[in-house]
Amino acid sequence: MFRIGGVSRGAKLYLAGLMAFVGIVSCIVVLAYNDYFFLGDPLKPNNDDVKYIQTSRLLLNEGVLAYNTGDKPSAFIMPGLPFILAGFMALFGQDDGGVIAYRLYQCVLQVLSIYLVFWLGKRIFNTRVGLIACTISALYLPDFFSSGVILSETTFRTLLLLLLCVTIIALEQNKARYYILLGVLTAAAAYFKPHASLYPAVFVVLWWRHRVPWRHVLKYALLIAGTYIVLLTPWWVRNWLTFHKFILFTNSGGSPFLLGTRIHGELPPASFFEAHPQYDPTTLFQGSDRFAVQKGLDIIKYGFKHEPLKYLYWFTVGRWMELYFHPFYSRPIWPVTRPIMNVIQVILMIINMLGIGLALLKHRWDRLLPLVLALGYFTIIYIPFVAFNRYGYPNMILLILFGSYFIEQLLRYISQLSNNGSIKKGGGR
Repeated sequence: MFRIGGVSRGAKLYLAGLMAFVGIVSCIVVLAYNDYFFLGDPLKPNNDDVKYIQTSRLLLNEGVLAYNTGDKPSAFIMPGLPFILAGFMALFGQDDGGVIAYRLYQCVLQVLSIYLVFWLGKRIFNTRVGLIACTISALYLPDFFSSGVILSETTFRTLLLLLLCVTIIALEQNKARYYILLGVLTAAAAYFKPHASLYPAVFVVLWWRHRVPWRHVLKYALLIAGTYIVLLTPWWVRNWLTFHKFILFTNSGGSPFLLGTRIHGELPPASFFEAHPQYDPTTLFQGSDRFAVQKGLDIIKYGFKHEPLKYLYWFTVGRWMELYFHPFYSRPIWPVTRPIMNVIQVILMIINMLGIGLALLKHRWDRLLPLVLALGYFTIIYIPFVAFNRYGYPNMILLILFGSYFIEQLLRYISQLSNNGSIKKGGGR
């Protein structure tokens, strides 16, 4: 399905070399640094990664999915990561063995991602863009950090790349099995990050652009939705039997919404608390999740009324900056320190944004549109919620594809200038 026909032997060898490089270096990094990648303390879980380990042990030993609730069942998180980690613990032990196995599994996903990035770069742009994107990804240190940390970003990024690849194939082939596969991948992604669930909505634009007949649109939409519903049903049944109510995804959605109202982590101005005496600065961001949405709405309404430009910036450009201009690099890998990586990230993002502008002006829209819509969807979906580098990391590879197009076009332009200069010199003789 993901064949790369029409590629020279040299390009294939270079791609294979990059994949081998990423696999070997990723494994060396995660084995050498090992628990250095912990963001929290395994002895007293105080961060998402060590909480996931605790959750996975409880799931394996007691059959209970709990997060932030001791040994009592919860629906605070989606079960994707705990189930995978618990599986590795069952095979390799609940201490270091299972955790190391999970890290090595993420190294394998990084290698697979290199291939998928090349496939996308070649299909959307050309072979040289694919190779440039793979090279950047192979040298992008947050990828190696992501291999070592016990979070869902590496798995989700791989699913995102697969979703985009299958989207392109489904549009080209117009076969039911690819839309069923899209339903499978969307459900799989939702088990890690629920916001992936609405990704198939991009097909409204894609089907319109490709003039897909309405009877086919209805058929494909039902196939995606039906597959998704079947695969999410076990989660809904579990929540109904456990909590006696329907929980679509989790019951923690309000907190990210409320936290997303904090501009650079600051509290609302003192005048907000004067206008809303029911809230207190010390407890505004505490308490039950079910009250978080109303708190967030009150802050947003007040902000847009009294500081409209500030809040407009925060929910547009500010979100873009928070997602993409800060590297997902909480544990630096020698010799690149965090300040150095910060500079590299800004330079890379400038190139990526130049690539977006150039591609929108010059490249064929029928090829470009799936990439534009995927990046747009997975960026816009974060506008109402808290946004930071960890959430933006899976999308970085989509941005790198645009940046690689800019680099390829720049190299092509330089080459043309050089050739023209050589011709002029030769003509003068």
